[in-house]
Amino acid sequence: MVALTDSIRYISGVGPKLAEKFVSLGVDTAEDLLRYYPRRYLDRSKIAPLNKLKLGQEVTVVGKVVAVDKKFSPRTRKKILAVDISDGAGYLSAVWFNNWWHADKMPIGTEVSFSGKVAFSYGKLQMTNPAFDILGAQKEEGGSAEGTTGFHSTGRIIPLYPANADIQTNTIRRVVVNLLGSLPPLDDPLPAEIKRRRHLGDLNAAIRDIHLPDLIEDLRAARRRLIYDEFFTLELGLGMRKTRLAATERAVTHSISSPLLDKFFAGLPWRLTDSQQRVLNEILTDMAAPKSMHRLLQGEVGSGKTVVAVAALVAAVGGGFQGAIMAPTEVLAEQHALKIAEMLPAGMEIALLTGSTPAPAKEKIIAGVQDGSVDIVVGTHAVIQGNVDFKNLGLAVIDEQHRFGVRQRLELRRKGAAPDILVMTATPIPRTLSLTLYGDLDVSLLDELPSGRQEIETIVADQKHRDEAYELIRQQIALGRQAYVVCALVDESEKVDLKAATAEAARLKDEVFPDLAVGVIHGQMKSSEKDAVMTAWRDGSLNILIATTVIEVGIDVPNATVMLIENAERFGLSQLHQLRGRIGRGEHKSFCILFGDPVTPDAAVRLKVFGETTDGFELAEADLKIRGEGQVFGAKQSGLPDFRIASVVRDLAILLEAREDAFAMVAADPELANHPQLLDDVRRAFSGSTDWLHSG
Repeated sequence: MVALTDSIRYISGVGPKLAEKFVSLGVDTAEDLLRYYPRRYLDRSKIAPLNKLKLGQEVTVVGKVVAVDKKFSPRTRKKILAVDISDGAGYLSAVWFNNWWHADKMPIGTEVSFSGKVAFSYGKLQMTNPAFDILGAQKEEGGSAEGTTGFHSTGRIIPLYPANADIQTNTIRRVVVNLLGSLPPLDDPLPAEIKRRRHLGDLNAAIRDIHLPDLIEDLRAARRRLIYDEFFTLELGLGMRKTRLAATERAVTHSISSPLLDKFFAGLPWRLTDSQQRVLNEILTDMAAPKSMHRLLQGEVGSGKTVVAVAALVAAVGGGFQGAIMAPTEVLAEQHALKIAEMLPAGMEIALLTGSTPAPAKEKIIAGVQDGSVDIVVGTHAVIQGNVDFKNLGLAVIDEQHRFGVRQRLELRRKGAAPDILVMTATPIPRTLSLTLYGDLDVSLLDELPSGRQEIETIVADQKHRDEAYELIRQQIALGRQAYVVCALVDESEKVDLKAATAEAARLKDEVFPDLAVGVIHGQMKSSEKDAVMTAWRDGSLNILIATTVIEVGIDVPNATVMLIENAERFGLSQLHQLRGRIGRGEHKSFCILFGDPVTPDAAVRLKVFGETTDGFELAEADLKIRGEGQVFGAKQSGLPDFRIASVVRDLAILLEAREDAFAMVAADPELANHPQLLDDVRRAFSGSTDWLHSG
């Protein structure tokens, strides 16, 4: 028998060499393999026979390789690989252009599946560049033939696993079969009442059927159970964190009425919008309550989050506390410091603390933070360094939270006696993701833009319209406006043919706009260099700013009315939305021009959607559906568990069920004392951010 914690090398048919190959997949133990789920399935009961194929049909076929031919095109001299298969009734040829390396994976005698469109060429049925899987080989890696495992592939559903160059899906399947045959039954920690109410099957049946389903209905039931389990573990952790913070932490209680706050409002040159006032009231109510605030302030680009956060900071300082703002980049921290300094009432002391702050100035700021003479400190990760100690931190604001992990949030809290936490983001987060990324926070939404904001016209252009785009930039500059040009990289790369900021700045200066003032800014510049460029940009000395995505958040220059984005297909929809939010901030109409060469269907869809809407929440939902939540935010960065099978976009209904059940369980048993195995699952799932599990 094999234990879940055993190394994979102890599974029948796996030796040291094959075990090393499994490690390349992130599979080290028997449990890792058990949770290494198939990426898709091949239903052999629905495979089309090769002698029944129709031209133009999109189909999956199965056969054994009978011929492999590597040759050159007589016309273009490009490499051509042709692999012929037969199922005993007919033949089909798969063709790949400029690609010979698949040949080594499919020697004669290998059983394969091809998926693609059927065509007819040179007297043969043919597929061009089909998707393929290796189903079986004459002799497998590790020295064991598939036939010895007891897995019979005829007429059944075949699991296809994520594979790589070191290990093939049929080898993974063979070892999984051996593992399933040698594991003792698993304990099922999910209460019977939940399984009954949610129509969930037994864990052991689900594990078997996710790997070796007999029927499609069994596979569906297995997927539902395992998806629920992943969500349930996540929501148990979020529920425990929220409950523990509320129950165990000392709270700062603020007096939110002060002459300083009245002075702040009197000095503002504009009135808060109704949305800003509503959200500020929610925040101030939290701050006045005898429990810690954990609130997410979410709002569209340009909706006025900063002024709301500053009002809250002024309220904290007016009550005798200090405030802090942590931003993800030095450029954004510098922008915040400048913008906030302009708003603060006279007599308040603000300091900027980043990694680039000179040592003498840094020592002075740290001393001021410690003795209380600095009221508000704005900075990057430098704010949470060990030598930064606040005299009396009462409110901590974290901007663009998705760029920080949960750990950074906790570290900032430790800088004071349980300060209130306000998390801000201009990235529109759909309800689906906010339930996972911010499931332990209360949410305030700014859903109203300040008056006077102008429409942004978005144009998805092709290269033949480049001269027209440059002419539009010239026209806007002639009217006294400014323009951004955004590039994906800093310097040219031989491997990636993209517009690079430094090279593009030189080209625009010399060839396109020799009579205009063109500047460049990117993340690799020294802080002093960036400061000089941004000062020139803000005071209008520069007509055009060439930039990388360092300007994605925080840059506020109302006079900029044009943004040209190069290689737009390289960006996600939320990132494009952030970039576009740098314009349209003043009283003049603005233009966002995208040049891209989308080589994938997803990239083409992204550009089309972006050109059709300026609604950030619509774009965020579309981004999730196109790219998936893992690529949009990344679980490892957020400090949350990885999902192996669940998707918050596809499986939202199951997520809501799991959240309701998990929070009810935590309410009845906050430490999961009656559910030790579930507690172990939570601890392992949140192993990257376990501090909160052991606090209090």
